Amino acid sequence: MTSKQVNSPHQLVDDLLMSHGLRKTVLSRLVLGFFEANPHTAYTHAQLQEKLSAIHAFEIDKVTLYRLIDRLTQVSLLLCRVDVHRVRSYQKMPEAVVNMPFFHCQSCQKDSSITQVIQKEAIDLTRAAENASQHLASLGYQNISYQVSLDGICTDCVQRGLQ
Repeated sequence: MTSKQVNSPHQLVDDLLMSHGLRKTVLSRLVLGFFEANPHTAYTHAQLQEKLSAIHAFEIDKVTLYRLIDRLTQVSLLLCRVDVHRVRSYQKMPEAVVNMPFFHCQSCQKDSSITQVIQKEAIDLTRAAENASQHLASLGYQNISYQVSLDGICTDCVQRGLQ
């Protein structure tokens, strides 16, 4: 009988940073740990800076934080959304987004995979994104990532009148 090793939240964060080629700095651990603990909430840069400073009782440099969340986004640990006012917010990369294409409800903020809904089209979208990514890589582009999303109001929110 073997015992199953349970990783602590700190070990999970360290493993994620290492597996994505990022350094395990105090700030990277704090930021990624915060998003891991709050996976379903998106924060603007200013909100994140305020929350982290309040929790950890020290001032976090705005530029350093911006660069870090940008790196975390580039390696797909965080998802960046831009709203209609062009305000960026960040959250832990939802599983539904990893399995693209996905639908993002602008009312309840829920992400859901739509692969089953648009079966053939989903395959075509994925293939087109992969082809574009491969072509850009052949031209020398690096750190290419893509996501296909549709935004709107989900049927649950429409039925509840939450628009």
